[in-house]
Amino acid sequence: MGVVVSLDDKKNSTGSVQPLIDLTKADMARVNELILSKAGSDVEMIPEVANHLISSGGKRLRPMITLAAARMFGYEGDGHVKLATSVEFMHTATLLHDDVVDESDLRRGKSTARMIWGNQASVLVGDFLLGQAFKMMVDVGSLEALDVLATSASVIAEGEVMQLAAAKNLETTEDEYLAVIKAKTAALFSAAAEVGPIIASSSRTDRQALRSYGLNLGLAFQLVDDALDYGGNAKDLGKNTGDDFREGKITLPVVLTYRRGTAEERLFWKQALENGANDDKALEKAKGLMTRYGALSDTIQRARHFGGIARDALAPLDQSPQKDALLEVIDFCISRVN
Repeated sequence: MGVVVSLDDKKNSTGSVQPLIDLTKADMARVNELILSKAGSDVEMIPEVANHLISSGGKRLRPMITLAAARMFGYEGDGHVKLATSVEFMHTATLLHDDVVDESDLRRGKSTARMIWGNQASVLVGDFLLGQAFKMMVDVGSLEALDVLATSASVIAEGEVMQLAAAKNLETTEDEYLAVIKAKTAALFSAAAEVGPIIASSSRTDRQALRSYGLNLGLAFQLVDDALDYGGNAKDLGKNTGDDFREGKITLPVVLTYRRGTAEERLFWKQALENGANDDKALEKAKGLMTRYGALSDTIQRARHFGGIARDALAPLDQSPQKDALLEVIDFCISRVN
């Protein structure tokens, strides 16, 4: 049974990340050089593991947001390059740790680091990258930026533990799930955006605007990922579709379908996610139930809601190419389900 997730809204733009790529191209070249430099080590396995994931084709959306947010407010130094690299290292470390916790085999179409080097190496290299990230934050010399990024690192870890506690718990509410992804995913988007106006010495209002933009963009981004796991393909998602189901993860489409279903259908979810009866046949049944109860389309509607909040957060700011590019990113993130 195939599942097609559609926004079904002619007014919704497909968006593009290309304007952001073009605007940050020169700065991202410096970020990429710094990534290669700071991922280096005399311990041979460290750059091998780090470069395996760093070079695997991610769009590096978070560091580009940091660069654009700094330039938007007229920043002319080089601190934004170090902070953008720190953001990317934090993200990479999180992915390395996530794949161990989730026992994932595939990341962005390639075998995960844990499958090649083992769980211990993945965790330790993630820790190394976090250490390098904090060293670069200190180099920038902004205590406020350091505070924002350090706080996000703590919040992300809390989100991971919250997700672990909620794993296979079908009584998880929508509010509880949103709290998990707010910490686990949206916190880094928020910090990546906020440190731009911070190092540009912009106003508190500007900081709040970028913080809200990043937070709500991150929520929208994760909700789209949740829908793609059941209604997308591996290329769009960057991992095997159905992985959330096979790993017993409670995501919003599951929360909605479970609550809307019959007693018999809720028993199916318990057997699939709590007891591991999650073969391909069960996955197809799960997709069918999600379609029956509109869970995928409603998940995308939630994503669009948070995307709208992100758009409104930037609305009062002066017009600029960076602002336009960041607005395009909202539509791009959501349009991945088309």
